[in-house]
Amino acid sequence: MHAETRIRKEGTAWQAELARTYARLDDLLPALGLTAADCGVSAEAAASFPLRVPRGFVARMRHGDPHDPLLRQVLPVTAEHAVVPGFGTDPVGDLDSVRAPGLLQKYAGRALLVTTGACAVHCRYCFRRAFPYPGHSTTPGVLGTALAAIAADDSLQEIILSGGDPLALGNDRLAGIVHALGRIPHVARIRLHTRLPVVLPERIDAELLELLRSAGKPVVTVIHANHASEISAEVISALVRLRPVSAALLNQSVLLRGVNDSVDALTTLSTQLFSAGVLPYYLHQLDRVAGAAHFLVPDDEAIALHAAMAAKLPGYLVPKLVREIAGAEAKTPLGNFGAT
Repeated sequence: MHAETRIRKEGTAWQAELARTYARLDDLLPALGLTAADCGVSAEAAASFPLRVPRGFVARMRHGDPHDPLLRQVLPVTAEHAVVPGFGTDPVGDLDSVRAPGLLQKYAGRALLVTTGACAVHCRYCFRRAFPYPGHSTTPGVLGTALAAIAADDSLQEIILSGGDPLALGNDRLAGIVHALGRIPHVARIRLHTRLPVVLPERIDAELLELLRSAGKPVVTVIHANHASEISAEVISALVRLRPVSAALLNQSVLLRGVNDSVDALTTLSTQLFSAGVLPYYLHQLDRVAGAAHFLVPDDEAIALHAAMAAKLPGYLVPKLVREIAGAEAKTPLGNFGAT
């Protein structure tokens, strides 16, 4: 088989798997041996923020367990209807940080490019679940304006590719973005924030790896895993493939009630990540987006969990416990362990 044919087949494999994602509760729940009554699901919540979860991620969930930590992250439930003071639609001030359509800047020296509104999975705690993507995703016109703004500002040394999820883009569109950034002299690094290596490891194909190798600038890859059960053999294989093309391979998690709010869950995640060649980077306190209040872990409990992690693990396996505050100059550390 010619290399070009093999790459094309690998590319269509991940796209075919993406097309098979669960998007209906009536399909997802029977696959797990569950009923709506077991789970407290809400069709209204699913209508306002659609269900989407890859089949391979569902295969890692415990059959018949409505409290499975992976299921809790994606299942639309009645608790999302609660109106809680302090929880809103733009919890981290994205809209106030818009430099140009599709380009956000909150911190000195780096800016974030909203590559797409698409994701392979819809996490119920997503802080951008109400973000106005149509005016900010990188269609050709929007991308050109954003790239021009980056090129005109030589203080921008790092560009973060986010979304949505940049790896939800096809390789041609992603290559256009990456290579355009690689040609801007003052951009020293590209940072890729993605959940797809975890929820859809098929995405890490030969063409993507070659794309990242040819970026022209170091690419820091930041994945997103919250629980050790997410780290399957297929995910480990994908991460091993990513390591040689990444200047650093890091993980960020969100601290979530009923998902990873225990010392055992957090320490096991860190050690599993390290076994796959990934360093824990950030443990985020929940961004207070409307519909996600049931995931909140109070600060005092979060700080105690983090301290207990530090007592059990070497420092390089303890992620920084942080909160993002709209208008702040950096992530805000919690407890005794600093972060920037």
